[in-house]
Formats: sequence, C-alpha cells, structure tokens
Amino acid sequence: MLLAAAGETTSTFNGFDIFMILFTIVILIGVVRLATQREKNLFAIGFGIFSLLVFLASDAIMVKSWFS
Repeated sequence: MLLAAAGETTSTFNGFDIFMILFTIVILIGVVRLATQREKNLFAIGFGIFSLLVFLASDAIMVKSWFS
C-alpha cells in the first residue's frame, strides 16, 4: 500500500502558470522599451524593474514546485 502511494506523483502545474509567464514577458518588454526611450521616466523604469523582479521570483518558485 505504501509503495503504491509513493509511486504516484501529482502535478502542481496550473493553467494560471501560463499567464504568469506571459505577464513576466510583457513586463520585460515594457522595461526594455522604457529603458531605450530618449526621455526616460525613472519612476516608471523603477516600478517596472521592481514588478519584473517580483514576477521573476514568483516564476522561479512556480517552476521549482513543478519539479519537486
């Protein structure tokens, strides 16, 4: 009984994970576009970088949970 339960693995992949990765890519594109503008909006660049770091950290935790 214990061996049968140990062999079963449950996936932690969720449909929302795809949206998290897509939002991260959109934020990355936005930060790159803001950084390459001639007139720089430092507040927008800082907020974008902070958001990107938060999403990258949550993506890393999400992907780590897929393989554990």
